[in-house]
Amino acid sequence: MASKAIPMTRLGGKAFNHGASQDAEAEYDRLRDMAREEANKRNACFDRAHQAYERGDGAEAKELSNEGKRHAAQMDEYNRQASEFIFRENNAVDRVADDTIDLHGQFVEEAEDMLERRIRDAQARGQTHLHVIVGKGNHSAGHVQKIKPRVEQVCRELGLQYSTEENAGRIYVNLQGGHAPPPSQAPGGGYPGQQQHHGGQQQQHHGGQQQHYGGQQQQHHGGQQQQQQQPDDITAKIVNRLVKKLGDCCVVM
Repeated sequence: MASKAIPMTRLGGKAFNHGASQDAEAEYDRLRDMAREEANKRNACFDRAHQAYERGDGAEAKELSNEGKRHAAQMDEYNRQASEFIFRENNAVDRVADDTIDLHGQFVEEAEDMLERRIRDAQARGQTHLHVIVGKGNHSAGHVQKIKPRVEQVCRELGLQYSTEENAGRIYVNLQGGHAPPPSQAPGGGYPGQQQHHGGQQQQHHGGQQQHYGGQQQQHHGGQQQQQQQPDDITAKIVNRLVKKLGDCCVVM
């Protein structure tokens, strides 16, 4: 069974949301570098295993394939350590509020898993909203945000409404399944008149507005009507997503 490969891009000190110490930066880089080395060894083993198979040496092909899997497992372990290390650094209690999660320094798949776990935990504690720090993509290739689109995808799949805050590197998520207010009305502040996202659909705010909930259209005049999604429903969706992801990553070699 092959390990699910995680694309690796050097992030280094730029992965920190604060002025990290040189020791912290060095440790994060060390773990990611070791993961990259294991990935290179894994790829080399699989290439050699393929060559051995092509020339009819099944025994060597199997041995090289098993060696490649061991390197893949070690790669996953180093990446796990790096992910947890940077998460602890960026989410220390003296750096972020308890209604906030900072995903700086995470690979996309890591960020997705962490967000899903945090949503489950926050809902279990009765938290009504979550601020998700995704970064502005300033340090990504082409300055393209990579984590934000995945966070938005998770919200859509879970039926959670969200909105981009005044700081473009932050997303406000309503954990109760209802309306996501403009950041000016949400905890943490922001600015009015921006786009809101409802299960994958966008809308502009005008006097009386329309919102879409699972294909059902509702008119809003003055007082708003909201069809709220129960936390249990959202938890069930998270479980279904995890089961699907496990199925996707289990590829027989």
